[in-house]
Order: sequence, then C-alpha cells, then structure tokens
Amino acid sequence: MSDFGFHTLALLVVIGMVGPLLTAVPRLAIPVIIGELAAGMLVGRTGFDIVDTTNPTFALLANIGFALVMFVVGTHVPVRDPTLRAGIWKAVLRAVLVGAVAAVLGVLIAEAFDTDHAALYAVLMASSSAAVALPIIDALGIDGPQVLSVKAQIAVADAACIVLLPLAINPSRAPQAALGALAVLVCAAVLYVVLRHFERNGTRKRVRGYSKRHQLALELRISLILLFALSALALSMHVSIMLAGFALGLVVNAIGEPKRLARQLLGITEGFFGPLFFVWLGATLQVRELIDHPQFIGLGVALGVGAVVAHGIGRAVGQQLPYSVMAAAQLGVPVAAATLGAEEGLLGPGEPAALILGALVTIGATSIAGEVAKRRQPVEAR
Repeated sequence: MSDFGFHTLALLVVIGMVGPLLTAVPRLAIPVIIGELAAGMLVGRTGFDIVDTTNPTFALLANIGFALVMFVVGTHVPVRDPTLRAGIWKAVLRAVLVGAVAAVLGVLIAEAFDTDHAALYAVLMASSSAAVALPIIDALGIDGPQVLSVKAQIAVADAACIVLLPLAINPSRAPQAALGALAVLVCAAVLYVVLRHFERNGTRKRVRGYSKRHQLALELRISLILLFALSALALSMHVSIMLAGFALGLVVNAIGEPKRLARQLLGITEGFFGPLFFVWLGATLQVRELIDHPQFIGLGVALGVGAVVAHGIGRAVGQQLPYSVMAAAQLGVPVAAATLGAEEGLLGPGEPAALILGALVTIGATSIAGEVAKRRQPVEAR
C-alpha cells in the first residue's frame, strides 16, 4: 500500500485496536504494546506486507508518536517525590553496579554471537523502563521504602541509558552524538528555568485559566510546539527524538504537570499516535529473519536474561531480589535501538527483532517479580 490516505489511517487505527482487545482477555495478561507490535508484524514486512513503512507520511506520524510516547514517559517519572529524592544516592550506586555488570555481559554476549555491538548490549541490559515498571508497581498496590528506592533506581537508569544510547549504537559518531545530546539537554534546562519563572510569577496559571474558559487547550498547544522544536533540534544534531521527548517530559513534570494537560496528552498519545508508532515499529521488524538467522533468537533471550542478571546485583547491596528484577524492565531504549538500527542500517538482519525479544523477556520477568513482591509484602509488614 504505497499511497497514504484516510483509508490507510482507518486501517492502522483498526490494527492498533488489537492491543486493547488482547488486554481485555484476563487470562492472557498481554500488555497493550505487545498486541500493537504483534499486529504491526502481521500487516508489515514479517506478515502480509499490507502497509508501506517507508512512506514518508507514515514515518513522520510514527516519529510524532515516538516523541509523544517518550514525552508521556518522562512526565510519569516521579521527580517531585521527596522520598524518592532522599534515596537517590543509593539508587545511583545500584545503577552504577548494574552498569558495570552489564558492561561485562555485553562484551561476553557480543563475543558469543560474533557482533561488534558490545556497548549497545551493555546499555540495553543496564536500562530500565519507567513506562513499564511504574504502572506495574502502581497496579499491584505495593509500597514502602523498597518500592520508593526501586522507583528512584528506575528513573536514574532510564534517564542515563536514554542519553547513552546514541553514543553506544554508533560509536564512530559518538562525539557528534554527545554534542547533540548535550545541546538537547541544555535546551531542556533552559526551558525548565523559563517555565519555572512563568509558574512562579503566575503567568502559567493565568494562561491555564484563560485557556480553560475559552476551551483553547493552550497548554497542550505550547507543549506540542516545544516538543516538535526540541525534536527538530535532536534530528538536526543526529540524536534520537527519544531524548527530546523524555527530556521535555521531565521538565514538565518537574514544574508540575496539570491534570488537564495530562489527560489531553494521554488522549492524543494513547488514542492515536502511540498505537500508530508501535504498529509502525512492528511492521518494520522482519521477524522472518530470525528464522534465517536463528542465532539472533538466542541473542534476544541472552539480552533479556542478561538484563535480569545484571539488575540482580542489587541483591548484593541489600535490595530484595523481586525489586531488583522489577528494575530490569525494558521498553523505550530497546525500541529506540531497534528503530535507529532499522532506519540507519546499523544492525544486522534479525538483530532489531532480537532487541525487542530481549525486552519482552524482561517484561515477563518484571510481571512475575511484581506478583512475588506483592505476596511477600504483607508478611514483611507484620
């Protein structure tokens, strides 16, 4: 389907409904994102090849979805929680230990599967996903010092690995990627200072009230302007828009995200652009290449297991094992790596699908660890 019109958009929205439909089956317990990826695989290169992922309009809409997904993820990191900030140094220590173990495992896995992506594998295994782990923790209703500590660790690992990914996936362009990442982060810091000033002098409150009275959604419009401008800067500096979206989300969260803006962002992201991105990503993956290159199935499993093992080092410094495993959940970084690898030809045939497979392994492990933590908590409380 080379042309892209409303008929294509209607089809993509229908395809994206597979995620919520699968989630509605309690016994399956399949995350929405997994269903959307699977549906994309079915209609993309792996399956019937119905949609053209190279279409510029489709790719642009998918990139908007990616930026919005990371923006929402950034707004969900609890940076304003004082108890989380109190345990930040312990979280940093555990994240550093996890990174050290992941670096060793990355070299071993790269040697075992004869690739030169040891740095990329290390970043993947050291990463965490606030978008996956925090909703699981909240849904289970578990709390306490261990939970706050692991939330801080997830936030630290998520932010650090998002910054490190562009440097690791293409080491030959590391200086340029580092400069681009620095430019995006500096702009995000400037935005924080400006927005905080408007928050303190009451300008933001007046704009919010005016927008609400006249139904203008001005905060959403301004947020999108900033997001697209920061994403344009990231692309011009050859940095993933993942960093732009995540950094802006942290800025908005640190200032204080109004509930009205949160609902609006959630609506346009989860209702359209987010599913569109994950369907596009699934459609770009060539899972059949895993059959032609079965060693990459082993690579995906090794990355997933390696991430769980690396995060398990937290047990050595007093963290309970279920919480260590929950910190291993991955999503944004593997998705970004697979997207960049597919777009720029940095990964071999089947390797992007292997990265997603590794993320799925960690999500499964996190779900199991969450249930174990929930069962243990009443006993520990007594």
